[in-house]
Amino acid sequence: MRALTLIKCTVAVAALGSLVACGGNKSILRGKPATERPNQYTDPTNPNNLDTENTIWNAFNRKSTETNVLVNKYIWAATIEVLDFLPIQTIDPYTGVIVTGYGTPPNGGRSYRATVLIKDPALDARSLNVALQTRGGTAPAATTRAIEDAILSRARQLRIADNKL
Repeated sequence: MRALTLIKCTVAVAALGSLVACGGNKSILRGKPATERPNQYTDPTNPNNLDTENTIWNAFNRKSTETNVLVNKYIWAATIEVLDFLPIQTIDPYTGVIVTGYGTPPNGGRSYRATVLIKDPALDARSLNVALQTRGGTAPAATTRAIEDAILSRARQLRIADNKL
């Protein structure tokens, strides 16, 4: 019984010690007042300066509901159109990521799945990254390039059609 009590006390002291070690204000342990801060926290020219005005409650006090989406709308729409034979699993227009499940293209025998990243608002090939997989591993580079070309061609068609209106 005493051994169990001794083990419990040892675990409690170790837990308390690790909790104290995680504390960020070690100046109290050194005898300095807690109000003293190193220059890195108070110097406004230091790029590592911590923002003391930012608290957990600021996350809930959003002043603006406007969000900038940095995804090209033509590439986004073209991707969904070109890959319409694949079931969409995850779609996030704010980060520009589209993840699909396995599907077989029309008149095709092999099933594919795709992960698409649209990382720039420009209608440019550098804005589009396509990762294509088959059930046996990665798809051939020529197939991936053909999908990228089809998406970019359709995006250009959508932009031309949009400008004519």
